[in-house]
Amino acid sequence: MDEFQRSWLLAQLGPDTDPADLERRFFRLRSVRAVAMEVLGERRAKLLADPLKVTVDGVVTMDLQENLRGIERQIEQVREAPAPDDLGDEDDEEAMAVTWLVAARRYR
Repeated sequence: MDEFQRSWLLAQLGPDTDPADLERRFFRLRSVRAVAMEVLGERRAKLLADPLKVTVDGVVTMDLQENLRGIERQIEQVREAPAPDDLGDEDDEEAMAVTWLVAARRYR
C-alpha cells in the first residue's frame, strides 16, 4: 500500500485507525475500497450486536441509532466515492470526443 492509498483510507476511516491493521487487510484484500468496506462493516456489526437504545428510568438514556445511521451513510459514501484503486492509468481518465457540426438543411 502506498502513501496515497493509506491517506485515503485514514480520511475515510478516521486518523485513529491502526495503520498496521490496514496494511494487513490490504495485503489480504488487495483493494483499498474493500479494506474500507470491511472496517466499516465491522463497526456496523459491533453496533448491531448490542442494543441500540438503553434506558434506565430516571437515570440515563443511551441511544446509538444515529451512530448506526452515520456508519450506514459512510458506507454508501465509500461505495460511491472514487478510490485510489479506481484511478488506474492517467491515460484512462482523459477522454476526447470529436463531434462534427453539420448545417441544418431546409427542404420545401
